Amino acid sequence: MRDAHAEDFDGREFIERPAPLKLACTSMYGILAVVFDDLMRGEFHVVPAGPGIEEVPSWRGQVHLPDPGAAVLLDRSGRLTAAARLLADFRPPEPVTTAQRLTGELADWTLMLAHVPARGETARAHALLHSVIAPQQPRLCRLLRDSTAHRLTPSRSLEDDLPVSDRDRYTATTAPAHQEAVRAAAQRSWQGSRDLAGAAAQRWGIGLPVQPHQEIGAFPSRG
Repeated sequence: MRDAHAEDFDGREFIERPAPLKLACTSMYGILAVVFDDLMRGEFHVVPAGPGIEEVPSWRGQVHLPDPGAAVLLDRSGRLTAAARLLADFRPPEPVTTAQRLTGELADWTLMLAHVPARGETARAHALLHSVIAPQQPRLCRLLRDSTAHRLTPSRSLEDDLPVSDRDRYTATTAPAHQEAVRAAAQRSWQGSRDLAGAAAQRWGIGLPVQPHQEIGAFPSRG
């Protein structure tokens, strides 16, 4: 929106002009999420043009727009189009630091996953396994397979982007919210994480704490 209208701009009213809405709400990320009359979804970032356009270049390495012209529907000043062009070149993540961070996070979260069921919190362990640990494994896997276009949402197009063995590893980490099923899936998940971490260490020479990794693998069986 134009900066002068920032205080009184009604996002829902504006979006509803071309088509009626069945639902509109502000998501946990501060995005205006809407459902149109035909049950099509839409997500809108409603921000003043000045600071909003200035922020676009900071998205390099996170957002890729292969065709910036197709991404901009209206640009009265030309500033938005110029900013969007900066996102035309794909920038994969730096592999060494990214792999080191992901292997560390997987170890840390898996240890938490080992502790939680021991307190009788099966539902919490189930949520941790599927919503926190599960996305990180495909991110590391995509890094290893040089398939990082969907790294922000690593499950996106996973069936098309990754080989069957990687898809099977991901599937093996899922489980119903029952104590023994979650425990078994957690053990399979950690083995998958260790396999990926080992491959990353071999490829990029990152350091892995071998003994703590072994101890984490033994911990869930004691829970």
